[in-house]
Amino acid sequence: QVQLVESGGGLVQAGGSLRLSCAASGRTFSPYAMGWFRQAPGKEREFVAIIRWTGSNTYYANSVKGRFTISRDNAKNTVFLQMNSLKPEDTAVYYCAADAVGSYISSSARDYEYWGQGPQVTVSS
Repeated sequence: QVQLVESGGGLVQAGGSLRLSCAASGRTFSPYAMGWFRQAPGKEREFVAIIRWTGSNTYYANSVKGRFTISRDNAKNTVFLQMNSLKPEDTAVYYCAADAVGSYISSSARDYEYWGQGPQVTVSS
């Protein structure tokens, strides 16, 4: 069983930055990809960013492209989301997710088997 533990959420003013971390523990961890998703009140969970566990491929939602950066540290089984130039519309619960068995990059939450607990990110105007 894989556990994903997130940290780094909180309250920040518009224009500020936050860095989320997601550490994986459990059985030998080598997913196909890791992703960050977010869910605002009354809205569906949406894709934010994805990174392949090997190689350098990254993918971003248009709404965060140029402001957010996803990265990973394979030795520490950790993935990060650096969020800059935050906007009030970025306010949401942010979830880390692992696609353990995929063969293609998917932005659908249904393709991710493991999920973190989801820290709150609140951006005030």
